[in-house]
Amino acid sequence: MDTGLLILRLVLGLLLAAHGSQKLFGWFGGYGIAGTGGWLASIGFRPGNVMAVITGLAELLAGLALALGLLTPLAAAAVVGTLGVAAWTHSANGLWGTNGGYEMPLLFIAGASALAFTGPGAFSIDGLLGIETVSPVVALGAIALGALSAVVVVAKAKATLAADARSASVEPDAVSA
Repeated sequence: MDTGLLILRLVLGLLLAAHGSQKLFGWFGGYGIAGTGGWLASIGFRPGNVMAVITGLAELLAGLALALGLLTPLAAAAVVGTLGVAAWTHSANGLWGTNGGYEMPLLFIAGASALAFTGPGAFSIDGLLGIETVSPVVALGAIALGALSAVVVVAKAKATLAADARSASVEPDAVSA
């Protein structure tokens, strides 16, 4: 079982870290902070460049923590929160990634949630520290914390978009009157 958890952590964690590097540094075909920030601002996450840095750092650091098996429940919470928001940004496209859907964020969430419950296994930093197993209460709390953070961030973006829509619907004559 420990070897299986190691494989899951390495693949999930390193892919997520690379995904964060796309946002932060433009590596692996990414758009960097400016490109990612512009897109995030356009969908209500403002200020866009700050949100790009926060998102990129969350993905990079949570991915590295998962790969290393370091503070696994906390890393899982960061993945659930960040990728929960990502799932929302892709939800209008349906499930499948081929249509730009939320398939990939959902896989990251599922993998991180599984690791929150199983723990990282013996071949991990947590294992070296003697905390390779996680209580179900801690795991559930981590997942709930991540989900709650996603809900708060999405609600803020929706409010920003609604305010933009209200501002755009104000007639120029009504403003000058």
